[in-house]
Amino acid sequence: MPRLLPPAGPQRTLALAQLSNSVGDGVYYVTSVLYFTHVVGLAPARIGLGLTVAWAVGSVVGVPLGRTADRRGPRGTAVLLALATGSAVASFLIVRDFLPFLVAACLYATAQSGLAAARQALLAGLVSEQERTGVLAHLQSTLNAGLAVGAAIGGLAVSYGTAPAYRMVFAVDAVSFLLCALLLSRLPAVAPAAVTAVGAAQGVRFQVLRDRPYVVVTLLNAVLLLRMPLLSLGLPLWITERTSAPEWLVSALFVLNTGAVMLFQVRTARSVRGPATAARAIRRSGVLALATCVVFAFSARQSSAVAVAVLLAGSVLLVAAEMLQSAGSWQLGFDLAPPERIGEYQGFFGTGTTIARTLGPLVLTGLLTGLGALGWVLLGGLFLAASSALSPVTRWAAGTRRCDAPASVAAARPAV
Repeated sequence: MPRLLPPAGPQRTLALAQLSNSVGDGVYYVTSVLYFTHVVGLAPARIGLGLTVAWAVGSVVGVPLGRTADRRGPRGTAVLLALATGSAVASFLIVRDFLPFLVAACLYATAQSGLAAARQALLAGLVSEQERTGVLAHLQSTLNAGLAVGAAIGGLAVSYGTAPAYRMVFAVDAVSFLLCALLLSRLPAVAPAAVTAVGAAQGVRFQVLRDRPYVVVTLLNAVLLLRMPLLSLGLPLWITERTSAPEWLVSALFVLNTGAVMLFQVRTARSVRGPATAARAIRRSGVLALATCVVFAFSARQSSAVAVAVLLAGSVLLVAAEMLQSAGSWQLGFDLAPPERIGEYQGFFGTGTTIARTLGPLVLTGLLTGLGALGWVLLGGLFLAASSALSPVTRWAAGTRRCDAPASVAAARPAV
């Protein structure tokens, strides 16, 4: 655990809250689709439609909820949103039709999106700028540990396959968010951020939507986040449909990815100290992502043993690219946001994850199952182009921050 958890204090409490949160997420990822089909009785197409609508709603409300965290205080906002997430999960236990499912799913996605933004604003108020990326690396490690534990708990329900088993793990999921809320409530209070004089004078409600450099950074980062459905969807489809590798390799590669992030994310993040080093790390991740895709392309039409070896090699490159991209994006997401609007900006930055989860399946299935090896090369080129473009965009964004610096006010400090 010493590798996973930061030193004692607010940082460790944040990590423990993240751990509890991610255990619930792990349970949900493994069991949700099977629960909604086998227990609730919804058609897969309706589940997909409902979740797409829900996450689209969640991405839209993430910015105003993040702004609420800035203006009302991130700790209280985060606690309320953790409780709302737990309530949404609990409501799935009584859902029996599509419309109640859609309402519950929208509440779940909304609370999750807002919780992520509020928690980032809380971290910004409790942790110095120099420590943020390192703390986020610890949080990513605990997130992966929690996902692994949650996936194991969910796997028990799947193995039993009964309605009571599924309902039991959904109850565990709901309780995990209640524990997250309890842990967040034990953190020091952070004073609400002040509104900039310029923002107040111009009546700007959601400044991030007018911040073109930050918008471009977020969109480019969303392209790089296509690696998320790559591991959960693209690679499993490729292994089962285009290679002779055994199906159990899908699970083995997931374990490899999760374990590597748990062990090496903190170490990888140590080299990232500001926008310049963040852009450099992301550029290196793009090169590794291109190499990953080229290696995966070679796994087709090989013997089973060769395909396994090639896929393992590609997965090592993939997790290295992932850790560099994560560390760089965390740094940029915070450093390019005005200190008095961290929640609002993090709410918008988080929409990159939603975009990747929503559009990723369409992009990946079109490229990999439609074009085969050529699709891998095109995907790698897309990763490289987006990561390379982030360097000049980061300089553009940093330049606008220097120009706007006199108009900003000091960041919020922990309330005494």
